[in-house]
Amino acid sequence: MVNLRQAKLAHLSYDNKNIKLGVTIMKEQVIAEIHIIPVGTATTSLSHYISACINPVKQAQDINYQLTAMGTIIQGPLKRILELAQEMHQAPFAMGVERVVTTINIDDRRDKLMTINSKVKAVS
Repeated sequence: MVNLRQAKLAHLSYDNKNIKLGVTIMKEQVIAEIHIIPVGTATTSLSHYISACINPVKQAQDINYQLTAMGTIIQGPLKRILELAQEMHQAPFAMGVERVVTTINIDDRRDKLMTINSKVKAVS
């Protein structure tokens, strides 16, 4: 049996190089902003840790994302976003960090199609 909510699909494309082209967007997708902060590192530079955190997102074929100066915005099914958040959270531990603080904000709107770009456009 087909879930009627999942059957409502729209195919969107994006010009932004950080957003994957040709991903099918389902109405029940969420937009999440994720911040990963490794704590107690040897130096004040965190870029190599953050780069490792972003790798699972870059490799994911079923989501859209936008890397910003202060966090990562991810669009996709809630279950997949939470899986990626866990992978991102684990990355600094795999590099020897003993403490990681992760903050996740989730926008789960179910009354209409929403994308990263449509949210930005709505306030521009």
